[in-house]
Amino acid sequence: MRKIKKGDDVVVIAGKDKGKRGTVLSVGEDDRVVVQNVNMVKRHTKGNPMRGTPGGIIEKEASLHVSNVALFNTATGKADRAGVKALENGKKVRFFKSNGEVVDV
Repeated sequence: MRKIKKGDDVVVIAGKDKGKRGTVLSVGEDDRVVVQNVNMVKRHTKGNPMRGTPGGIIEKEASLHVSNVALFNTATGKADRAGVKALENGKKVRFFKSNGEVVDV
């Protein structure tokens, strides 16, 4: 089970965007995540008149390694580590390491 999933609210804990918060847009197979409005890069694209797409400089999000982000804990207001534990019925859930609160119900 992954500790960070699509739709999670995360905080960047390392790199040029340290401290920024955002929502995870996608999770790649190679342990990389794309976070909304974080790690913005400029992409120079050529226009295609057949498709009707204009050319120019487009700003978009680049991926970050999953080790550089941490889940945002709303109870503490800080970044927090996540763990995985099994409930009594055998279902696996994620929980915050600091207070033991379950992330997904």
